[in-house]
Amino acid sequence: MSAPVTETVEAIRVPHTRLEDLLGLVTGVFVSSLGLFLIKSVGAVTGGTAGLSLLLSYWWGVAFEVLFVLVNLPFFGLAVWKKGVVFTAKSLVCVVAVSLLSRLHGQYLDLGHVAPAYGVIGGNLLAGVGLLILFRHGASLGGFNIFALLMQETVGLRAGYVQMGLDVLVVVCSLFVVSGETMLLSALGAVVLNIVLAFNHRPGRYIA
Repeated sequence: MSAPVTETVEAIRVPHTRLEDLLGLVTGVFVSSLGLFLIKSVGAVTGGTAGLSLLLSYWWGVAFEVLFVLVNLPFFGLAVWKKGVVFTAKSLVCVVAVSLLSRLHGQYLDLGHVAPAYGVIGGNLLAGVGLLILFRHGASLGGFNIFALLMQETVGLRAGYVQMGLDVLVVVCSLFVVSGETMLLSALGAVVLNIVLAFNHRPGRYIA
């Protein structure tokens, strides 16, 4: 009789080394921050605490880099309680790194004119791939990511679908700050980001 699938998977599981985790986190942070930079460059928003931070930065005129860290702080208490100190520490470092890199991209990358649709869709694709890399190396970008991961692990709801629902609220609120066309583009971008997560971040699909 063949071994159950769960036992077979567990038997072949090969954890990431510390170096692999470090390189994965650096890659995820860079890709995510580049995606957010593209989204910001066309004046759009996205979902999650990143989208909420962009929204507040347009509204109040406070730098996105500052707001992204501040908005995420309340969620780290939840992360420590449910996900542990290591996950929380990794996520906190990633949030700060993304905030710093988002500003750095603007100093070294002169995009000129970026078509709104390209910036929103391309930016959200990059952000989604970056988040996926971070998830697979035991980290996140805080906020909604932490809540979505907890819902997947405790209730069985896919992280991408949970985050999509929360993202809709953020995008709808952006109508008070951006044009209707930009809001619709932002909504499309948030869907793209969460499809990347929902289709790829599934229990049993990736072992790490």
